[in-house]
Amino acid sequence: MRADNPPAVLAIPAAQEPPWRRWLLPSAVAAALDPDQPHRTGPSGRPRRTVRDWIVDFTVFVAAVLIGMAGADSVSKEPDIPGALAVVDQWIGAFACAAVWLRRRWPVGLAVAMVPVCFLSNTAGGAGLVAFFTLAVHRPFRYSALIGGISFVLTPLFFWWRPDPDLPYLASVVLTVLLGAAITGWGMFVRAKRQLMLSLRDRARRAETEAVLRVEQAQRLAREAIAREMHDVLAHRLTLLSVHAGALEFRSDAPHEEVARAAGVIRESAHEALQDLREIIGVLRAGDPDDAGRPQPTLAALDTLVSESREAGMKVVLDNNVTEPAAVPASVGRTVYRIAQEGLTNARKHAPGAEVTVSAAGAPGEGLTITVRNPAPPGDVPPVPGSGQGLIGLTERATLAGGRLEHGAEEDGGFQVRAWLPWD
Repeated sequence: MRADNPPAVLAIPAAQEPPWRRWLLPSAVAAALDPDQPHRTGPSGRPRRTVRDWIVDFTVFVAAVLIGMAGADSVSKEPDIPGALAVVDQWIGAFACAAVWLRRRWPVGLAVAMVPVCFLSNTAGGAGLVAFFTLAVHRPFRYSALIGGISFVLTPLFFWWRPDPDLPYLASVVLTVLLGAAITGWGMFVRAKRQLMLSLRDRARRAETEAVLRVEQAQRLAREAIAREMHDVLAHRLTLLSVHAGALEFRSDAPHEEVARAAGVIRESAHEALQDLREIIGVLRAGDPDDAGRPQPTLAALDTLVSESREAGMKVVLDNNVTEPAAVPASVGRTVYRIAQEGLTNARKHAPGAEVTVSAAGAPGEGLTITVRNPAPPGDVPPVPGSGQGLIGLTERATLAGGRLEHGAEEDGGFQVRAWLPWD
């Protein structure tokens, strides 16, 4: 990973990163933290120097000049060096110090150029140290190992050619190698620190993004659950209203008692629909269907569901062979109730007049099976728009409960919904 061109990270909004703080960061880090800001790049597309960069660059330039002046003084003390070579040494060192300002743009090229330059010029030693430090900061270790290794190999040859007048040969070689290794290690430490900062910021942004995605997913799942409840509950109530209203419409000469009874059923069904709607709104507000509105129906309410369908004029046969029905878990019983409710609603819409059989059986450890079956309708039935959505919701409900649901037409033209739910 390159510090001056790190992998893309999520942008930081300007409101979260004050401008004064960005100017205190290295230009490579500031550009990586906020890559969408066009004003941070120059005409060449590289990050512009921040205030901190200018201070650091000026400081290392001054350090290179001071070390170069010390090297030039050492050159003047060498007894065997020609005067022309001493002048060339100082001019090469001056140009090397000026090249320090290019270290951010071409860290590898500057370090490569400094290998022969430092071998020829003692005055360029400070610029060479700055170049190796920059290379360790902005490039992976393999660059520093290769270029620095070549420089270290040439160090004994340099001091054999131009021995230090103040130090023994071995001490000069060891001190120079140790100084170069320390400078390279310092640069690697700075690089690791920058990478850690970018990694932590990237992790923080990813965590925020994942948290938003989890919230959105939870909202979507809640909406799907509410949609299933609305379909399962309100569809049953509204089909009852439709059946009784249709009876009143086509039997205007019905006896008063029958009309009153149908009107009472319509009123009661409308009241139940409003209660169910309040329950669903309570789910929206509370977020927990078990703590909002009326108690949820369980397996014990299956008889009431069948009675309501019979009062609406349906022919329903209930075969309840569940062992220890009181021990059925509430969540399983509620799922069984919803499956039976949706099966009766579909039979009322798609097979009016047909006899519907509702069968429930099971025991602890074996699971609970619920079957809703109706034969072929006695006559032609017009297609009902939006069919199949309730069965999709029931399949999802059964899967979430750890069970399975199967449905489909039979050879005799009937239709069957069969589900198995775990009961531990």
